[in-house]
Amino acid sequence: MMTLLKRSVALLLSCSLVLASASEGFAYQADQSAAPPPAQAAQQSPEQLQQLVAPIALYPDALVAQILAAATYPAEVVEADRWMQQHTELKGKKLADEVNKQSWDPSVKALAQFPSVLANMDKNLSWTSSVGDAYVNQSQAVMDAVQAMRDRAQKAGNLKSTPQENVATEGQTITIEPVNPEVVYVPQYDPWLVYGAPLGVWPGWYPYPGLYLTGVGIAFGVGFGLGFFAGFGWGFGHWGFDWHNRAMMFNHARYVSHSTTFANRNNFSHGNSGMNRAGGFHGAASSRASAGSQHGFTASHSEAGTHSGAFSGINHGGATMASASRGRSSFGGGSHGGGGRR
Repeated sequence: MMTLLKRSVALLLSCSLVLASASEGFAYQADQSAAPPPAQAAQQSPEQLQQLVAPIALYPDALVAQILAAATYPAEVVEADRWMQQHTELKGKKLADEVNKQSWDPSVKALAQFPSVLANMDKNLSWTSSVGDAYVNQSQAVMDAVQAMRDRAQKAGNLKSTPQENVATEGQTITIEPVNPEVVYVPQYDPWLVYGAPLGVWPGWYPYPGLYLTGVGIAFGVGFGLGFFAGFGWGFGHWGFDWHNRAMMFNHARYVSHSTTFANRNNFSHGNSGMNRAGGFHGAASSRASAGSQHGFTASHSEAGTHSGAFSGINHGGATMASASRGRSSFGGGSHGGGGRR
């Protein structure tokens, strides 16, 4: 009887040890399966980036910089455009003063100087968000794409100095500056024809009145007067490029976006997903992005370890396309024609 009891106790202890070992093994496997897979950067090719920047590559340098920076804040772009539509009675100094009070990024405030450009970014929200994602993850490649498209337009005979803007070439760099720094003209052109060989139209891209020209070539409408905006630190004259180093400049320093809309995929493999040069991805909506939801726009953020945010990529689906549709529903609303506010 005693022998049988000892054997039973021994058997019970052995079973306990086996179960404990199995539990630890399962727990280890669960931890391993829960860990996100290493992120791989979904870089866009030079050809894709050239198609992406085609609608803005022939704009003045400072305006291109404002658009690239503002595109990293798509929710604020929507909010700002809706705000502009709701305050069409504001002109000149009153408009500039009220814009200055808003919590938007300086780049978004700067686009209030060019209401048709801001409206175009709202209506083509899928394209805008792709620009923002590309700038966060491939900023120098995006600037290379701008220069490549300017070179193509110049060789096609469509980019040259005019009474509205100066086009200068130094080495491999082409710069575009307004002739009169107080008045900026936004060129009107067909981005799929102006560069010589036709480009494929960006999926879901819609031409905006006052910015689009039917046929080949470049035209100019009414200039945007900047007088009342010049006194603010976010105005047109505070933006530009250091083309030699492929850096965007704001107030004579390299611009750093603090948007949390897009994950900087380049830093995931180094364990820096919480902070990066674009302000980092924190896994939660920014206070500014959440403000966009008040205007019928929801900014979705990607989970750490995914290839891109809800705003990235060529063929957007889900939340982004729905937001873009909401943007287009107000197409033509407000006074966003080719002329500037004075």
